[in-house]
Amino acid sequence: MLVLGRSQVEALLDPDTLIDALASAMADLSAGRASSPDRVAALVPERDGFLAAMPGYVPSAGVLMSKLVSVFPRNGGTPVPTHQALIVVFDPHTGEPAALLDGTAITAARTAAGSALSARLLAREDASVLAVLGTGAQARSHAEAMCRVRPIRHIRVAGRDRAKATALAEVLSSELQVPAEATASYAEALDGAEIAAATTHAVEPVIRRSWLTPGVHVTSVGFNPDGREIDDATVAEALVCVESRQAALAPFPAGSNDLLLPLRDGVITEAHVHAELGELISGSKPGRTSPDQITLYKSVGVAVQDAAAAALVVAAAREQSAGSDIRLE
Repeated sequence: MLVLGRSQVEALLDPDTLIDALASAMADLSAGRASSPDRVAALVPERDGFLAAMPGYVPSAGVLMSKLVSVFPRNGGTPVPTHQALIVVFDPHTGEPAALLDGTAITAARTAAGSALSARLLAREDASVLAVLGTGAQARSHAEAMCRVRPIRHIRVAGRDRAKATALAEVLSSELQVPAEATASYAEALDGAEIAAATTHAVEPVIRRSWLTPGVHVTSVGFNPDGREIDDATVAEALVCVESRQAALAPFPAGSNDLLLPLRDGVITEAHVHAELGELISGSKPGRTSPDQITLYKSVGVAVQDAAAAALVVAAAREQSAGSDIRLE
């Protein structure tokens, strides 16, 4: 069985190829060709954490896998990531375990790539001002991914800790060669932003309709079982797109409070979820209809995304003779 660590996964996973691979996987999911059941989780209430299992099968990519991911929000501000994961890839013909991969790097990369795919489908072609809300690994990966699909010329970073926001802005300026600055508030970061990437563990919304500029494309990947990133007014007005209606509207630990709470309160109905990414890709559902329309991609993460990424990593590892082979007998 092939074993690949985090640094190896990061080196083998090409971001541009990943965005294209996710497009294929999302089209397969919406068409019913891929299998991605709702995730299940074992709860660790004394730490406000959980361990979730996410199996997935994407026949077009020839990959069968399952991810185990732990989410421990209290790790925020410590050296230990809030999200940690392992992925096991199986031979889709025999069911034999074929590879064990670090899943933390894949989770960060595929989540950002999914948001970038949504921006490629929904953001205005000339969108150049990016607001990044949050200061963790997802904030950094989202900034990098958005610069691949839109002509970003200015980045604003906002978070609970101004010092962390400043540090991330300095890193992004250096690595992406795009001017980046830390702002004093989420509202300031969003003022005039044409793409907004929310990557927080917020309890109270960090995206509010009154802070948004007409035509902005919002991506939201943050998760907190006790909170939400997007306010009701934004959800109600925006063209809402998801990876999977089933996953986004499922109860914890699969679904999104950003949609479930306004649905519960009668602010929206299930029909308000306009499209899945796969439907936009296939053309069965239209995307943006006007330059001033606000679009929202709410991500909960689905296993076919991990499967598509894992397939790319394993293929690259085999081609480059990377990783270690172990026997389980």
